[in-house]
Amino acid sequence: MPNAFTRVPDSPVPPPGRFGSAVIPVADAFMIAMFSKPPSGTLRTTWVTPSTYWMTLATFLGAVVIAGLLLSGVIGSVTTISLVGVLICLLFAIGAGSVALVGAAQRRARVSTAA
Repeated sequence: MPNAFTRVPDSPVPPPGRFGSAVIPVADAFMIAMFSKPPSGTLRTTWVTPSTYWMTLATFLGAVVIAGLLLSGVIGSVTTISLVGVLICLLFAIGAGSVALVGAAQRRARVSTAA
């Protein structure tokens, strides 16, 4: 019985749209940087699992919130170190957000082809 967090459709991954094609290189780079490279080497031909989708969405939101708190001075005063933290948070937000966008595009394309 497949795990609900890792279950993906048996059908092949639908071709990405124009926007999906644009963010796949960033998503692939993020997956490699996180030591989570898909078996095929790219999300162009590999489904984003539900757990990866929700985890990257949460990472995106968390990184944006922390960057905002660091910039606003709520978490200590704004210093060079806090600006480095903002940069790191924004890099995580871009990478995780791109994986979440690819996952959402895959599911949207699957639903539209099934209907």
